[in-house]
Amino acid sequence: MSDNVQYKIGMISLGCPKNQVDAEIMLASLAQENFVLVDDVYSADIVIVNTCGFIEDAKKEAIENILEMTELKKDGEISAVIVTGCLAQRYKDEILKEIPEVDAVVGLGANSDIAKICRDALEGKKANIIPDISQLCMSGERLLTTPEYWAYLKISDGCSNCCSYCAIPSIRGKFRSRKIEEILEEAKQLADSGVKELVVIAQDTTRYGEDLYGELKLPELLDKLCEIDGIHWIRLLYCYPDRLTDELMDTIAKQPKILNYIDLPLQHADGEVLKRMNRSGNRKTLTELINKLRSKIPDVVIRTTFITGFPGETEENFEQLDEFVQEMKFDRLGCFAYSAEEGTPAASFENQIDDEVKIHRGELIMQKQYDIFVEKNNERIGKTYEVIVDGYDGYTDTYFGRAYMDAPEIDSKIIFTSSSALNEGEFVNVKIIDVEGYDLLGKKI
Repeated sequence: MSDNVQYKIGMISLGCPKNQVDAEIMLASLAQENFVLVDDVYSADIVIVNTCGFIEDAKKEAIENILEMTELKKDGEISAVIVTGCLAQRYKDEILKEIPEVDAVVGLGANSDIAKICRDALEGKKANIIPDISQLCMSGERLLTTPEYWAYLKISDGCSNCCSYCAIPSIRGKFRSRKIEEILEEAKQLADSGVKELVVIAQDTTRYGEDLYGELKLPELLDKLCEIDGIHWIRLLYCYPDRLTDELMDTIAKQPKILNYIDLPLQHADGEVLKRMNRSGNRKTLTELINKLRSKIPDVVIRTTFITGFPGETEENFEQLDEFVQEMKFDRLGCFAYSAEEGTPAASFENQIDDEVKIHRGELIMQKQYDIFVEKNNERIGKTYEVIVDGYDGYTDTYFGRAYMDAPEIDSKIIFTSSSALNEGEFVNVKIIDVEGYDLLGKKI
């Protein structure tokens, strides 16, 4: 195959922001290797499906996308289908066996070889490449798939928490921090390219540095990120309650660039359930943590997630969670029915809960949370917030954007009017005048 031929490549990237950053690194390496990147997979020679394999719904979505692409291959629309990401890592042998039309299954540790793998696939060479997870490239040039004014900043990979329900450690390996210097260099490059909002991510951001430096280094890293010119907002996702230290809270409170927003997946509030999840804490300790967080960080917005129907969850256990949600009044909350993942300890636990019960309990939590959400939104009427402009709706002649309360691609938005034209990525002050569903309505002042 001639290296001078420019082959078109399309990518479907699924799952979490960590996987999205992996995709951006692969896209940049492909662009450097003379591949032409296209948005429309129907016009591609090769399609990469960068998969998620975390829970059952994610696996189904990944498989549906793979099958759709192999149908395009059968019809002669595309020449090759390559599967990357967590599903490839987790089910390396099963994918090629069950879907033989796939040309290559690429483990996370082989992402840096993606250009060669694509060329081999075009020559008809089948591949099943799953090197050690430690070879996953966590740094390098990125081709952003987010708008140019905000980007994810991945500070580590893998996880060593080993929650009994979670397959991530077996897929992505042990927790591995990137060096501070490496992260800062990437952040500076992002700022130079026009990024104004950094969204800091990892499987557990609060654990950052423990493996490399022997101590928790997230506060120090955040302080140094705040020194970078051009970065206006820094947002923190995926924190672990055990490592939400006073030092970290104080850092968030004192640094104006760090938004008073924290993503803190708690998963449950009942001590018995948390113990079976291989997590620490109980309703009392978590209540104390949330109260301390709110006392140290003014107007902090807390996003959390919970799991309902974990094996052995009794009605009493669930009532503890339900009462905790109503008492704590979280600003943002997601609730998911437990998914029994093969290979995890919890999948073999006794007293598995029926799907209907799991789902019903999750719906009850979300119903209560909606009322809390509406109450909190109404409290924001009359207040003014700094908002980053995400776009314009010509049909309604309104702009939409986010204040500190809302993470991109996850939370709600603020819809507002402006007497002057605005650009995406611009910061403006918006006064809230009304509420519409999950969104706030306002006007630029």
